[in-house]
Amino acid sequence: MWNRLAPALSEAAVPVWKFDYTPVQDAGTKTIALALRDCIRTKREETGYDGPIDIVCHSLGTCIARYLLEVLDGNRREEQVRLLVGIGPPNNGSAMAELFNDPDRGPEVIRRLAGVFVPEDYAPDDDTMVQEFRPGSRIVAALRAAGTRNDIAYRVILGANLTAAPAFFPAFDGKTWEFAPGGGWRATYAGDGIVPHSDSCLPGAAVDVLPKDPANLVRNPEHYCHTRLPRNPEVVARVREYLTASAGPAAQTPPRR
Repeated sequence: MWNRLAPALSEAAVPVWKFDYTPVQDAGTKTIALALRDCIRTKREETGYDGPIDIVCHSLGTCIARYLLEVLDGNRREEQVRLLVGIGPPNNGSAMAELFNDPDRGPEVIRRLAGVFVPEDYAPDDDTMVQEFRPGSRIVAALRAAGTRNDIAYRVILGANLTAAPAFFPAFDGKTWEFAPGGGWRATYAGDGIVPHSDSCLPGAAVDVLPKDPANLVRNPEHYCHTRLPRNPEVVARVREYLTASAGPAAQTPPRR
């Protein structure tokens, strides 16, 4: 996941601590968030560093970090964090998680994503994280109630199919499913194949929608879909820029369609 970003940061003299929650991924958001807290504390003890850190996350990892910082630590402010970067995050809950559970559309969506984004025998009822990040879940409600912290700068990086290329994410012909304003579902190019921009928007967060040059989608459209974003050279360059400079104003407002 991070084998492009970590070397780029090291080259820029930015120390990197990695957190892998694979061993506890079925334990739920709170348990993973507490494991992240323990990892940070262990790294601080090992290195002797006691200043603010930056956290870079992909997808649900962003929401796990936010749960630690905003829900568990929100009032105490013990975790010193300068910047939180979310790459393709479902900050408002995951439309895809809800779609997986839709009795009419879910089975076909899972069939299309089998072997691409989920296992061949995927069953959403058994996926703790999917259930916890359905938009109406208690975890999403807790994040919404806590709100963002004014002592942390937030940045969101999103992929968008600016050229409507089917190869962007072939499973859905280059589009991303999202909730329609009047209810039900609609497909949009304002997303990365898995997470629509409407899932990612976060009050006060600076947003970058990539690619900046639509010609990049002609060359490598698949590099901007959800699973490829953390290793995308443009994303890596942007994160390196964030972490070696102070966080600036929002770069771009995400398009709705």
